[in-house]
Amino acid sequence: MSTTIEEALGPPIHNNSNAIVPIDSKLADTGYKSELPRSLSFFSILGLSFAIMGVPTGESVTLSIGLTDGGPVTIFYGWILVTIISTCIAASLAEICSAYPISGGVYYWSAMLANKKWAPITSWITGWVCLVGTWTVTTSICFSGGQLILSALGLWNEAYAPEAWHVLLMYWAVLLVALLINIFAAKYLSFINTLCVYWTSASVIIILVTVLTMAKAGRRSAAYVFTEFDASRAGWAPGWAFFVGLLQSAYTLTGYGMVASMCEEVQNPEREVPKAMVLSVVIAGVTGIVFLIPILFVMPDVDKLLAVPSGQPIGYLFMQATGSAGGGFGLLFLLIVIQFFAGIGSLTVASRYVYAFSRDGALPFTSTWSKINKRYNVPINALLLSTVVQGILGLIYLGSSAAFNAFTGVATICLSASYALPIFILLFRGRYLIDNAPFHLGKFGYVINVITIFWILLAIVLFTMPTAIPVTSSTMNYASVLFVFFSGVSILWYAISGRKHFTGPPMVSDTKQTVNG
Repeated sequence: MSTTIEEALGPPIHNNSNAIVPIDSKLADTGYKSELPRSLSFFSILGLSFAIMGVPTGESVTLSIGLTDGGPVTIFYGWILVTIISTCIAASLAEICSAYPISGGVYYWSAMLANKKWAPITSWITGWVCLVGTWTVTTSICFSGGQLILSALGLWNEAYAPEAWHVLLMYWAVLLVALLINIFAAKYLSFINTLCVYWTSASVIIILVTVLTMAKAGRRSAAYVFTEFDASRAGWAPGWAFFVGLLQSAYTLTGYGMVASMCEEVQNPEREVPKAMVLSVVIAGVTGIVFLIPILFVMPDVDKLLAVPSGQPIGYLFMQATGSAGGGFGLLFLLIVIQFFAGIGSLTVASRYVYAFSRDGALPFTSTWSKINKRYNVPINALLLSTVVQGILGLIYLGSSAAFNAFTGVATICLSASYALPIFILLFRGRYLIDNAPFHLGKFGYVINVITIFWILLAIVLFTMPTAIPVTSSTMNYASVLFVFFSGVSILWYAISGRKHFTGPPMVSDTKQTVNG
Protein backbone atom coordinates (compact mmCIF):
# COMPACT_ATOMS: atom_id res chain seq x y z
CA MET A 1 0.00 0.00 0.00
CA SER A 2 1.45 3.34 -1.03
CA THR A 3 2.22 6.02 1.52
CA THR A 4 1.40 9.70 0.93
CA ILE A 5 3.94 12.43 1.55
CA GLU A 6 1.81 13.76 4.39
CA GLU A 7 1.78 10.35 6.06
CA ALA A 8 5.52 9.97 5.63
CA LEU A 9 6.18 13.31 7.27
CA GLY A 10 4.06 12.46 10.25
CA PRO A 11 1.90 14.60 12.50
CA PRO A 12 2.67 18.26 13.18
CA ILE A 13 4.42 19.28 16.37
CA HIS A 14 2.54 22.38 17.30
CA ASN A 15 0.25 23.34 20.13
CA ASN A 16 -3.23 24.19 18.99
CA SER A 17 -4.66 24.53 22.46
CA ASN A 18 -7.26 27.25 22.92
CA ALA A 19 -6.42 27.64 26.58
CA ILE A 20 -5.75 31.20 27.63
CA VAL A 21 -2.64 31.30 29.79
CA PRO A 22 -0.20 34.05 30.81
CA ILE A 23 2.27 34.73 28.01
CA ASP A 24 5.32 33.90 30.15
CA SER A 25 3.71 30.54 30.87
CA LYS A 26 3.39 30.05 27.13
CA LEU A 27 7.06 30.95 26.77
CA ALA A 28 7.99 28.44 29.47
CA ASP A 29 5.98 25.77 27.65
CA THR A 30 8.25 26.20 24.65
CA GLY A 31 11.36 25.52 26.70
CA TYR A 32 12.52 29.14 26.96
CA LYS A 33 12.74 31.41 29.96
CA SER A 34 11.78 35.07 29.94
CA GLU A 35 14.99 37.16 29.97
CA LEU A 36 13.93 40.40 28.30
CA PRO A 37 11.53 42.96 29.82
CA ARG A 38 8.12 43.19 28.15
CA SER A 39 8.30 46.95 27.77
CA LEU A 40 7.00 47.44 24.21
CA SER A 41 3.39 48.34 23.48
CA PHE A 42 1.44 47.95 20.25
CA PHE A 43 2.32 51.48 19.15
CA SER A 44 5.99 50.88 19.95
CA ILE A 45 6.23 47.78 17.77
CA LEU A 46 4.20 49.53 15.06
CA GLY A 47 6.69 52.38 15.19
CA LEU A 48 9.62 49.96 15.02
CA SER A 49 8.24 48.23 11.93
CA PHE A 50 7.50 51.60 10.33
CA ALA A 51 10.98 52.86 11.25
CA ILE A 52 12.77 49.90 9.66
CA MET A 53 10.91 50.43 6.40
CA GLY A 54 11.72 54.17 6.53
CA VAL A 55 9.52 54.85 3.52
CA PRO A 56 10.73 58.31 2.42
CA THR A 57 14.38 57.35 2.70
CA GLY A 58 13.91 53.85 1.31
CA GLU A 59 12.29 55.28 -1.81
CA SER A 60 14.88 58.08 -2.01
CA VAL A 61 18.09 56.07 -1.68
CA THR A 62 16.93 53.63 -4.36
CA LEU A 63 15.47 56.33 -6.62
CA SER A 64 18.06 55.69 -9.33
CA ILE A 65 16.73 52.12 -9.76
CA GLY A 66 13.21 53.31 -10.54
CA LEU A 67 14.45 56.14 -12.78
CA THR A 68 16.60 53.74 -14.79
CA ASP A 69 13.96 51.04 -15.17
CA GLY A 70 10.97 52.94 -16.44
CA GLY A 71 10.74 56.22 -14.55
CA PRO A 72 7.46 57.53 -13.08
CA VAL A 73 5.27 54.56 -14.09
CA THR A 74 7.64 52.08 -12.45
CA ILE A 75 8.08 54.26 -9.37
CA PHE A 76 4.41 55.11 -8.77
CA TYR A 77 2.48 52.06 -9.96
CA GLY A 78 5.27 49.77 -8.84
CA TRP A 79 4.84 51.16 -5.34
CA ILE A 80 1.10 50.48 -5.37
CA LEU A 81 1.60 46.93 -6.69
CA VAL A 82 4.30 46.07 -4.16
CA THR A 83 2.23 47.58 -1.33
CA ILE A 84 -0.67 45.27 -2.15
CA ILE A 85 1.59 42.22 -2.36
CA SER A 86 3.49 43.20 0.80
CA THR A 87 0.20 43.45 2.66
CA CYS A 88 -0.51 39.86 1.62
CA ILE A 89 2.93 38.76 2.85
CA ALA A 90 2.55 40.66 6.12
CA ALA A 91 -0.89 39.12 6.69
CA SER A 92 0.49 35.63 6.03
CA LEU A 93 3.32 36.17 8.50
CA ALA A 94 1.03 37.80 11.05
CA GLU A 95 -1.20 34.75 11.06
CA ILE A 96 1.69 32.41 11.88
CA CYS A 97 3.20 34.90 14.35
CA SER A 98 -0.03 34.98 16.34
CA ALA A 99 0.21 31.20 16.77
CA TYR A 100 3.92 31.25 17.70
CA PRO A 101 4.88 34.63 19.25
CA ILE A 102 8.54 33.75 19.89
CA SER A 103 11.61 35.92 19.18
CA GLY A 104 12.99 33.34 16.79
CA GLY A 105 10.41 34.48 14.26
CA VAL A 106 10.52 32.75 10.87
CA TYR A 107 13.03 30.04 11.77
CA TYR A 108 11.01 29.09 14.84
CA TRP A 109 7.80 29.01 12.82
CA SER A 110 9.39 26.74 10.20
CA ALA A 111 10.33 24.27 12.92
CA MET A 112 6.93 24.32 14.60
CA LEU A 113 5.02 23.85 11.35
CA ALA A 114 7.22 20.95 10.29
CA ASN A 115 7.64 17.76 12.33
CA LYS A 116 10.45 16.39 14.46
CA LYS A 117 12.21 14.79 11.53
CA TRP A 118 12.32 17.91 9.39
CA ALA A 119 12.30 20.64 12.04
CA PRO A 120 16.11 20.94 12.46
CA ILE A 121 16.96 21.35 8.77
CA THR A 122 13.99 23.61 7.97
CA SER A 123 14.75 25.90 10.90
CA TRP A 124 18.49 25.92 10.05
CA ILE A 125 17.89 26.93 6.42
CA THR A 126 15.23 29.50 7.29
CA GLY A 127 17.28 30.85 10.16
CA TRP A 128 20.47 31.42 8.21
CA VAL A 129 18.67 32.96 5.24
CA CYS A 130 16.86 35.34 7.58
CA LEU A 131 20.07 36.12 9.46
CA VAL A 132 21.78 37.18 6.24
CA GLY A 133 18.76 39.28 5.30
CA THR A 134 18.63 40.91 8.72
CA TRP A 135 22.32 41.80 8.70
CA THR A 136 22.35 43.10 5.12
CA VAL A 137 19.21 45.19 5.49
CA THR A 138 20.83 46.96 8.45
CA THR A 139 24.00 47.33 6.39
CA SER A 140 22.10 48.86 3.48
CA ILE A 141 20.19 51.26 5.75
CA CYS A 142 23.27 52.57 7.56
CA PHE A 143 25.30 52.60 4.35
CA SER A 144 22.75 54.71 2.50
CA GLY A 145 22.52 56.93 5.57
CA GLY A 146 26.23 57.64 5.22
CA GLN A 147 25.77 58.34 1.51
CA LEU A 148 22.93 60.77 2.23
CA ILE A 149 25.10 62.71 4.69
CA LEU A 150 27.96 62.99 2.18
CA SER A 151 25.56 63.95 -0.60
CA ALA A 152 24.74 67.07 1.42
CA LEU A 153 28.24 68.37 0.67
CA GLY A 154 27.45 68.14 -3.03
CA LEU A 155 24.67 70.70 -2.62
CA TRP A 156 27.29 73.44 -2.26
CA ASN A 157 29.91 71.80 -4.46
CA GLU A 158 28.31 69.83 -7.30
CA ALA A 159 31.70 68.54 -8.38
CA TYR A 160 32.29 66.84 -5.03
CA ALA A 161 32.58 63.09 -5.53
CA PRO A 162 33.07 61.18 -2.26
CA GLU A 163 36.03 58.83 -2.23
CA ALA A 164 35.23 55.22 -1.38
CA TRP A 165 36.94 55.54 1.98
CA HIS A 166 34.90 58.66 2.76
CA VAL A 167 31.72 56.63 2.27
CA LEU A 168 33.07 53.74 4.33
CA LEU A 169 34.05 55.93 7.27
CA MET A 170 30.70 57.70 7.26
CA TYR A 171 28.93 54.33 7.12
CA TRP A 172 30.90 53.15 10.14
CA ALA A 173 30.01 56.37 11.96
CA VAL A 174 26.28 55.86 11.34
CA LEU A 175 26.54 52.22 12.40
CA LEU A 176 28.40 53.23 15.58
CA VAL A 177 25.71 55.75 16.52
CA ALA A 178 23.05 53.06 16.07
CA LEU A 179 25.07 50.69 18.29
CA LEU A 180 25.60 53.22 21.08
CA ILE A 181 21.92 54.16 21.19
CA ASN A 182 20.92 50.48 21.28
CA ILE A 183 23.15 49.96 24.32
CA PHE A 184 23.09 53.14 26.37
CA ALA A 185 19.62 54.38 25.43
CA ALA A 186 17.94 50.98 25.35
CA LYS A 187 15.28 52.03 27.85
CA TYR A 188 14.24 54.82 25.48
CA LEU A 189 13.83 52.60 22.40
CA SER A 190 10.05 52.54 22.77
CA PHE A 191 9.99 56.34 22.81
CA ILE A 192 12.38 56.48 19.83
CA ASN A 193 10.15 54.16 17.79
CA THR A 194 7.09 56.25 18.62
CA LEU A 195 8.92 59.48 17.78
CA CYS A 196 9.84 58.02 14.40
CA VAL A 197 6.17 57.80 13.39
CA TYR A 198 5.56 61.47 14.19
CA TRP A 199 8.84 62.67 12.67
CA THR A 200 8.27 60.73 9.43
CA SER A 201 4.68 61.92 9.10
CA ALA A 202 5.64 65.55 9.68
CA SER A 203 8.60 65.26 7.29
CA VAL A 204 6.47 63.90 4.46
CA ILE A 205 3.96 66.74 4.88
CA ILE A 206 6.73 69.37 5.02
CA ILE A 207 8.37 67.96 1.88
CA LEU A 208 5.03 67.76 0.05
CA VAL A 209 4.07 71.37 0.82
CA THR A 210 7.56 72.78 0.25
CA VAL A 211 8.39 71.25 -3.11
CA LEU A 212 4.93 71.77 -4.61
CA THR A 213 4.60 75.40 -3.51
CA MET A 214 8.15 76.44 -4.40
CA ALA A 215 8.92 74.27 -7.45
CA LYS A 216 11.67 76.65 -8.57
CA ALA A 217 12.68 74.40 -11.47
CA GLY A 218 9.08 74.07 -12.69
CA ARG A 219 6.45 71.36 -12.42
CA ARG A 220 5.86 68.28 -14.52
CA SER A 221 2.47 67.57 -16.03
CA ALA A 222 0.07 64.99 -14.62
CA ALA A 223 0.59 63.03 -17.84
CA TYR A 224 4.30 62.76 -17.02
CA VAL A 225 3.71 61.70 -13.40
CA PHE A 226 1.12 59.02 -14.14
CA THR A 227 1.87 57.83 -17.69
CA GLU A 228 5.55 58.47 -18.50
CA PHE A 229 7.47 55.23 -19.03
CA ASP A 230 11.02 55.25 -20.39
CA ALA A 231 13.11 52.11 -20.11
CA SER A 232 15.73 53.19 -22.63
CA ARG A 233 18.36 53.62 -19.93
CA ALA A 234 17.85 50.06 -18.68
CA GLY A 235 18.49 48.16 -21.90
CA TRP A 236 15.87 45.62 -20.86
CA ALA A 237 12.64 45.01 -22.71
CA PRO A 238 10.07 47.50 -21.35
CA GLY A 239 7.94 44.94 -19.50
CA TRP A 240 10.94 43.28 -17.90
CA ALA A 241 12.44 46.65 -16.99
CA PHE A 242 9.29 47.47 -15.03
CA PHE A 243 9.63 44.32 -12.95
CA VAL A 244 13.37 44.79 -12.38
CA GLY A 245 12.61 48.33 -11.21
CA LEU A 246 10.27 46.99 -8.54
CA LEU A 247 13.37 46.46 -6.38
CA GLN A 248 13.02 50.11 -5.37
CA SER A 249 9.67 49.47 -3.74
CA ALA A 250 10.29 45.88 -2.67
CA TYR A 251 13.45 46.83 -0.78
CA THR A 252 11.60 49.56 1.12
CA LEU A 253 8.64 47.35 1.97
CA THR A 254 10.61 44.43 3.40
CA GLY A 255 11.53 44.86 7.04
CA TYR A 256 8.09 44.45 8.60
CA GLY A 257 8.61 40.72 9.18
CA MET A 258 11.76 41.39 11.17
CA VAL A 259 9.81 42.74 14.15
CA ALA A 260 8.76 39.19 15.05
CA SER A 261 12.19 39.02 16.69
CA MET A 262 10.85 41.41 19.33
CA CYS A 263 7.94 39.19 20.39
CA GLU A 264 9.39 38.43 23.81
CA GLU A 265 9.59 42.15 24.61
CA VAL A 266 6.00 42.97 23.64
CA GLN A 267 2.93 42.88 25.83
CA ASN A 268 0.40 40.36 24.42
CA PRO A 269 2.60 39.63 21.39
CA GLU A 270 0.19 37.06 19.92
CA ARG A 271 -2.19 39.93 19.22
CA GLU A 272 -0.13 43.11 19.10
CA VAL A 273 2.77 42.04 16.84
CA PRO A 274 0.58 40.61 14.04
CA LYS A 275 -1.59 43.74 14.01
CA ALA A 276 1.51 45.94 13.95
CA MET A 277 2.98 44.01 11.00
CA VAL A 278 -0.05 44.45 8.79
CA LEU A 279 -0.95 47.98 9.82
CA SER A 280 2.62 49.20 9.38
CA VAL A 281 2.60 48.05 5.75
CA VAL A 282 -0.72 49.77 5.09
CA ILE A 283 0.50 53.01 6.68
CA ALA A 284 3.79 52.72 4.79
CA GLY A 285 1.90 52.29 1.53
CA VAL A 286 -0.13 55.46 2.07
CA THR A 287 2.97 57.36 3.22
CA GLY A 288 4.82 56.31 0.07
CA ILE A 289 2.07 57.62 -2.23
CA VAL A 290 1.96 60.96 -0.40
CA PHE A 291 5.75 61.24 -0.67
CA LEU A 292 6.20 60.07 -4.26
CA ILE A 293 3.58 62.19 -6.02
CA PRO A 294 5.14 65.60 -5.19
CA ILE A 295 8.62 64.19 -5.92
CA LEU A 296 7.51 63.12 -9.39
CA PHE A 297 5.81 66.45 -10.05
CA VAL A 298 9.03 68.40 -9.44
CA MET A 299 11.34 65.83 -11.06
CA PRO A 300 14.29 67.61 -12.75
CA ASP A 301 16.21 66.23 -15.71
CA VAL A 302 16.58 62.49 -15.10
CA ASP A 303 20.03 62.21 -16.67
CA LYS A 304 21.35 64.91 -14.32
CA LEU A 305 19.88 63.08 -11.36
CA LEU A 306 21.52 59.82 -12.36
CA ALA A 307 24.85 61.59 -12.85
CA VAL A 308 25.04 62.97 -9.29
CA PRO A 309 28.56 61.99 -8.06
CA SER A 310 27.40 60.82 -4.64
CA GLY A 311 25.02 58.28 -6.17
CA GLN A 312 22.19 59.72 -4.06
CA PRO A 313 20.20 62.22 -6.17
CA ILE A 314 17.43 63.17 -3.73
CA GLY A 315 19.37 66.11 -2.28
CA TYR A 316 19.93 67.53 -5.77
CA LEU A 317 16.20 67.15 -6.46
CA PHE A 318 15.37 69.07 -3.28
CA MET A 319 17.88 71.79 -4.18
CA GLN A 320 16.33 72.22 -7.61
CA ALA A 321 12.82 72.35 -6.14
CA THR A 322 13.69 74.92 -3.46
CA GLY A 323 16.13 76.92 -5.56
CA SER A 324 18.90 76.90 -2.98
CA ALA A 325 21.46 74.60 -1.38
CA GLY A 326 20.20 75.58 2.08
CA GLY A 327 16.62 74.69 1.21
CA GLY A 328 17.75 71.40 -0.28
CA PHE A 329 19.74 70.57 2.84
CA GLY A 330 16.80 71.39 5.10
CA LEU A 331 14.61 68.81 3.36
CA LEU A 332 17.49 66.34 3.10
CA PHE A 333 18.09 66.66 6.84
CA LEU A 334 14.56 65.38 7.49
CA LEU A 335 15.39 62.21 5.55
CA ILE A 336 18.76 61.76 7.26
CA VAL A 337 17.05 61.70 10.66
CA ILE A 338 14.52 59.13 9.37
CA GLN A 339 17.43 57.01 8.18
CA PHE A 340 18.96 57.12 11.66
CA PHE A 341 15.64 55.88 13.07
CA ALA A 342 15.73 53.03 10.54
CA GLY A 343 19.35 52.16 11.36
CA ILE A 344 18.68 52.08 15.10
CA GLY A 345 15.56 49.94 14.67
CA SER A 346 17.09 47.47 12.24
CA LEU A 347 20.13 46.94 14.50
CA THR A 348 17.80 46.38 17.45
CA VAL A 349 15.95 43.67 15.55
CA ALA A 350 19.18 42.14 14.19
CA SER A 351 20.56 41.73 17.71
CA ARG A 352 17.38 40.09 18.98
CA TYR A 353 17.41 37.66 16.08
CA VAL A 354 21.04 36.74 16.76
CA TYR A 355 20.14 36.29 20.43
CA ALA A 356 17.22 33.96 19.62
CA PHE A 357 19.06 31.98 16.92
CA SER A 358 22.16 31.46 19.03
CA ARG A 359 20.29 30.30 22.15
CA ASP A 360 19.13 27.35 20.04
CA GLY A 361 22.71 26.51 19.15
CA ALA A 362 22.75 27.63 15.52
CA LEU A 363 25.77 29.95 15.74
CA PRO A 364 29.35 29.39 16.87
CA PHE A 365 29.95 30.33 20.54
CA THR A 366 26.23 30.28 21.24
CA SER A 367 26.52 31.01 24.95
CA THR A 368 28.27 34.29 24.16
CA TRP A 369 25.72 35.71 21.72
CA SER A 370 22.68 34.56 23.75
CA LYS A 371 23.77 36.34 26.91
CA ILE A 372 21.64 39.22 28.23
CA ASN A 373 23.47 42.11 29.90
CA LYS A 374 21.71 42.57 33.24
CA ARG A 375 22.62 46.25 33.56
CA TYR A 376 21.05 47.35 30.26
CA ASN A 377 18.67 44.40 29.72
CA VAL A 378 19.82 43.94 26.12
CA PRO A 379 21.93 41.27 24.37
CA ILE A 380 25.05 43.43 24.09
CA ASN A 381 27.22 40.65 22.67
CA ALA A 382 24.67 40.01 19.92
CA LEU A 383 24.63 43.74 19.21
CA LEU A 384 28.42 43.78 18.95
CA LEU A 385 28.52 40.72 16.69
CA SER A 386 25.94 42.22 14.33
CA THR A 387 27.79 45.54 14.24
CA VAL A 388 31.17 43.92 13.53
CA VAL A 389 29.79 41.73 10.73
CA GLN A 390 28.01 44.70 9.18
CA GLY A 391 31.11 46.82 9.52
CA ILE A 392 33.16 44.19 7.67
CA LEU A 393 30.55 43.99 4.91
CA GLY A 394 31.06 47.69 4.29
CA LEU A 395 34.63 46.95 3.16
CA ILE A 396 33.16 45.54 -0.06
CA TYR A 397 32.55 49.13 -1.17
CA LEU A 398 36.30 49.71 -1.38
CA GLY A 399 36.41 47.14 -4.17
CA SER A 400 33.17 48.00 -5.96
CA SER A 401 30.89 51.03 -6.03
CA ALA A 402 28.03 48.61 -6.75
CA ALA A 403 28.16 47.35 -3.17
CA PHE A 404 25.08 49.29 -2.09
CA ASN A 405 22.94 47.69 -4.79
CA ALA A 406 24.29 44.32 -3.67
CA PHE A 407 23.25 45.02 -0.08
CA THR A 408 19.74 46.07 -1.08
CA GLY A 409 19.36 43.10 -3.42
CA VAL A 410 20.56 40.40 -1.04
CA ALA A 411 18.57 41.91 1.85
CA THR A 412 15.38 41.83 -0.20
CA ILE A 413 16.02 38.32 -1.55
CA CYS A 414 17.00 36.76 1.77
CA LEU A 415 14.24 38.32 3.85
CA SER A 416 11.67 37.44 1.21
CA ALA A 417 12.92 33.84 1.04
CA SER A 418 12.85 33.52 4.82
CA TYR A 419 9.25 34.77 4.83
CA ALA A 420 8.29 32.28 2.13
CA LEU A 421 9.64 29.14 3.84
CA PRO A 422 7.26 28.93 6.84
CA ILE A 423 4.34 29.99 4.64
CA PHE A 424 5.19 27.24 2.15
CA ILE A 425 5.43 24.65 4.93
CA LEU A 426 2.04 25.80 6.21
CA LEU A 427 0.48 25.37 2.76
CA PHE A 428 2.16 22.00 2.28
CA ARG A 429 1.15 20.59 5.65
CA GLY A 430 -2.29 22.18 5.74
CA ARG A 431 -3.68 25.46 7.02
CA TYR A 432 -5.54 23.63 9.78
CA LEU A 433 -2.28 23.84 11.72
CA ILE A 434 -3.12 27.41 12.70
CA ASP A 435 -6.88 27.11 13.01
CA ASN A 436 -6.74 28.52 16.52
CA ALA A 437 -4.39 31.41 15.79
CA PRO A 438 -5.70 34.68 17.35
CA PHE A 439 -5.05 36.47 14.04
CA HIS A 440 -6.62 34.34 11.32
CA LEU A 441 -7.23 35.08 7.65
CA GLY A 442 -10.20 32.76 7.41
CA LYS A 443 -11.38 31.66 3.98
CA PHE A 444 -9.03 34.11 2.24
CA GLY A 445 -5.95 32.63 3.85
CA TYR A 446 -5.14 30.05 1.19
CA VAL A 447 -5.35 32.56 -1.68
CA ILE A 448 -3.27 35.13 0.20
CA ASN A 449 -0.62 32.52 1.02
CA VAL A 450 -0.42 31.36 -2.61
CA ILE A 451 -0.06 34.94 -3.89
CA THR A 452 2.74 35.43 -1.39
CA ILE A 453 4.67 32.35 -2.49
CA PHE A 454 4.40 33.10 -6.21
CA TRP A 455 5.50 36.71 -5.75
CA ILE A 456 8.51 35.78 -3.64
CA LEU A 457 9.64 33.18 -6.17
CA LEU A 458 9.44 35.85 -8.89
CA ALA A 459 11.17 38.42 -6.70
CA ILE A 460 14.14 36.14 -6.03
CA VAL A 461 14.74 35.91 -9.78
CA LEU A 462 14.05 39.60 -10.49
CA PHE A 463 16.29 41.03 -7.83
CA THR A 464 19.37 39.13 -8.90
CA MET A 465 19.18 40.99 -12.22
CA PRO A 466 21.35 44.05 -12.88
CA THR A 467 19.53 47.37 -13.00
CA ALA A 468 20.73 47.97 -16.55
CA ILE A 469 22.41 46.12 -19.41
CA PRO A 470 24.99 45.75 -20.82
CA VAL A 471 26.52 44.99 -17.47
CA THR A 472 29.54 46.89 -16.19
CA SER A 473 31.41 46.65 -12.89
CA SER A 474 29.27 49.49 -11.52
CA THR A 475 25.94 48.12 -12.72
CA MET A 476 26.54 44.45 -11.90
CA ASN A 477 24.18 43.09 -9.26
CA TYR A 478 26.40 41.33 -6.75
CA ALA A 479 23.49 40.18 -4.61
CA SER A 480 23.86 36.64 -5.93
CA VAL A 481 27.56 36.64 -4.99
CA LEU A 482 26.83 37.66 -1.40
CA PHE A 483 23.98 35.16 -1.23
CA VAL A 484 26.24 32.31 -2.38
CA PHE A 485 28.97 33.37 0.08
CA PHE A 486 26.69 33.36 3.11
CA SER A 487 25.02 30.17 1.94
CA GLY A 488 28.46 28.61 1.85
CA VAL A 489 29.15 29.74 5.40
CA SER A 490 25.84 28.26 6.52
CA ILE A 491 26.48 24.92 4.80
CA LEU A 492 30.04 24.74 6.14
CA TRP A 493 28.95 25.39 9.72
CA TYR A 494 26.17 22.83 9.38
CA ALA A 495 28.70 20.25 8.18
CA ILE A 496 31.10 21.09 11.02
CA SER A 497 28.66 21.40 13.88
CA GLY A 498 25.01 21.77 12.97
CA ARG A 499 24.33 18.22 11.72
CA LYS A 500 25.79 16.82 14.97
CA HIS A 501 24.45 19.22 17.58
CA PHE A 502 21.63 21.35 16.18
CA THR A 503 18.20 19.94 16.94
CA GLY A 504 16.21 23.08 16.26
CA PRO A 505 14.11 25.01 18.75
CA PRO A 506 12.80 23.07 21.74
CA MET A 507 9.62 21.24 20.86
CA VAL A 508 6.38 21.51 22.76
CA SER A 509 6.00 18.68 25.23
CA ASP A 510 4.20 15.62 23.89
CA THR A 511 1.64 16.03 26.63
CA LYS A 512 0.75 19.43 25.27
CA GLN A 513 0.49 18.47 21.59
CA THR A 514 -2.80 18.64 19.85
CA VAL A 515 -3.30 17.36 16.34
CA ASN A 516 -6.20 18.56 14.28
CA GLY A 517 -7.75 16.85 11.32
